[in-house]
Amino acid sequence: MNELVEVFLTSVRDGYVQVSAFVAVTVLLFGVVQYRTNGALVERLSDNERLQPLFGALMGLTPGCGGAIVMMPLYVRGTVSFGTVVATLIATAGDSAFVILALAPKAALYAYGIAFATAIASGYAIDRFGMGVGRVDRAVATFGRTATDGGSVAANPGGNPAHEYDCCETTAARESPVLTPLSHAVHALWWVSAGVALVLGVLYLLSGAPDVPLTLGASYAGAFTVVGLTGTTASFYLYFVGRRYLGDGRVGRARDSFADLYDTLTHAALETSFVTVWVLAAYLLYEYGVVLLGVDVGSLAAAVGVLAPVAGAVIGLIPGCGPQIVLASVYAEGAIPFSALTANAISQDGDALFPLLAIDKKAAVVASIYTTIPALVVGVALHLFFDIGAKTGFGVLG
Repeated sequence: MNELVEVFLTSVRDGYVQVSAFVAVTVLLFGVVQYRTNGALVERLSDNERLQPLFGALMGLTPGCGGAIVMMPLYVRGTVSFGTVVATLIATAGDSAFVILALAPKAALYAYGIAFATAIASGYAIDRFGMGVGRVDRAVATFGRTATDGGSVAANPGGNPAHEYDCCETTAARESPVLTPLSHAVHALWWVSAGVALVLGVLYLLSGAPDVPLTLGASYAGAFTVVGLTGTTASFYLYFVGRRYLGDGRVGRARDSFADLYDTLTHAALETSFVTVWVLAAYLLYEYGVVLLGVDVGSLAAAVGVLAPVAGAVIGLIPGCGPQIVLASVYAEGAIPFSALTANAISQDGDALFPLLAIDKKAAVVASIYTTIPALVVGVALHLFFDIGAKTGFGVLG
């Protein structure tokens, strides 16, 4: 029982420090650009369909999952194509990128460069040829309106179906003599926690993602624990209660622009809190699977021969960044070949899949399939036909 409680507390802590703080910064930066340009960035992206997969791949390539998470609501509202979603997810490096960049920068350059090229090619192929997306989205439409905003599915000029949402209808925030000021106070606490967590998270990743003891006190581990627990608790309050007193209560959706800087900060906090809830669920599922079922990602990753890139692609199917960080650490130890790292880099969706799972589960499943197929093809081809593919320890710093 003590071990189960420790797993729970560790997941609550780690989800915020390792993921949420990085997501918050990216979402905030994107929001500030939207605010300063009065929505011009999203408008230009919507008008330039040919550039969408390239832009999505660039957003996914940024270390962490924040850039990719920003793109998911844009698909839901019909701003970008499904091919852009797939390009974004294929290029997504996730939090494991920080580990590889720190411990094997040359391998990171090659692996993420290959993933970026694969992302662009796959995104444009899906937008050009459809790849069955139309049938899937029409099937999704028969299930009715989605949980977050409600909407319908229509074909965009490029032939890919896109969700059309009544994105600009908003409702007034609720007013309460107790919950309104409390929500603003928790919002402020959330941003303080996010700032400290960002510093702690960067130090954690640069040191190779070591195990951090679950402890209190005036130490790095103590600050890691306090900030993580505080930030996640505040995230849960904002998602389940505070969002109705800070805004119109809607999350998981793109905004055209913002009234002021505080509105931008509020949006970033609420969207990140939404992701935090889903990230914690994934952390708990993975960690309890390790404890109760004996799942060992390291052993799976260490498969021999051509099975190594297959294993890397399969691990990439697991939502979240935890398993991917484990695989990156295993690579840095020289236990798996470069082909497995590359296949995982292409296949993994990191935490970016969670917003899409919450709003459009069918699209999320199909997107995962479309990221896994090129991961298998490229990973196996690297292993069989290129000397670099079968190497272990390629690019690892001594």
